[in-house]
Amino acid sequence: MINSEDIFNIKTESEFSQVALDVFKFQFKNNKVYRSFCDLLYTHPSDVKSIKDIPFLPIEFFKTKEISSSNKTTEAIFTSSGTTGNITSKHFVTDLNIYNQSFTKGFQHFYGEIENHIILALLPSYLEREGSSLIYMVDALIKNSNHPESGFYLNNLSELKDRLIQLNSQKKNVLLIGVSFALLDLIETYQFNLKNTIVMETGGMKGKRKELIREELHQTLKKGFGVDTIHSEYGMTELLSQAYSIGHGIFNCPPWMRILTRETEDALTIQDRGKTGGINIIDLANINSCSFIATQDLGRVYQDNSFEIIGRFDSSDIRGCNLMVL
Repeated sequence: MINSEDIFNIKTESEFSQVALDVFKFQFKNNKVYRSFCDLLYTHPSDVKSIKDIPFLPIEFFKTKEISSSNKTTEAIFTSSGTTGNITSKHFVTDLNIYNQSFTKGFQHFYGEIENHIILALLPSYLEREGSSLIYMVDALIKNSNHPESGFYLNNLSELKDRLIQLNSQKKNVLLIGVSFALLDLIETYQFNLKNTIVMETGGMKGKRKELIREELHQTLKKGFGVDTIHSEYGMTELLSQAYSIGHGIFNCPPWMRILTRETEDALTIQDRGKTGGINIIDLANINSCSFIATQDLGRVYQDNSFEIIGRFDSSDIRGCNLMVL
């Protein structure tokens, strides 16, 4: 039986590969939807010798199926944001402790102890609805920071402006995490020159603004906040782990997460690093759901396992995914 210690104590590539293969066997046996998908591909654990042999479940399944590898009671249901009428993804989480471990250890891996940061969150589109895994994570980080100044902001941008300027003058270490459109709203009203603040965008205009390419967005945010780099967080409802970028749009994963790319014309073929393709994610913390997910994002993986997101598939661009309908 695989436990969280196996997942969160991974140190080497060989350890990652072994745990990934063990997780695949476990989910093949215990996840009915994933097993059906593998059966349609005529893939059995005896055929899987390496990570590249593992089938990646199209992320669309989370919109119509309950993806679970556990018979435990569901502790939380995380849902994706969507416009009215759209079907949203649902992630049935049977062990919130694993999620807590994943985002806590992941944050520490890139930024050190949470207590060393005052965390300010500007996440209006997420805060105004139920079931956001991002809000759950940031709320826990705020509480674990043990700073009375940490907290959420919604429409009170003037108060946030005052807090940022005050903490900057006190030379406090601050992490401002925000959805892109809200960060732009803030700097269109106020200008900053922040010296001890990390500004982290979580992506997405959520229909509030025209989408910008990353370079344009980050350039605007750098100028408005007076910082040298813009950090980014890459996560999604269907995962229990996050990747982070400390600048220039290049992301890195925690040791229990990996990104691969698949060919755009053949969804079942994993391609070499350095080529642009569909993003496939291995998230071993997702042990009780599905750890092998084919997303709708386009990106490129580099030799050191870092990666960048280039865009998204248009629905008409997805090839080789006729098996999506079970």
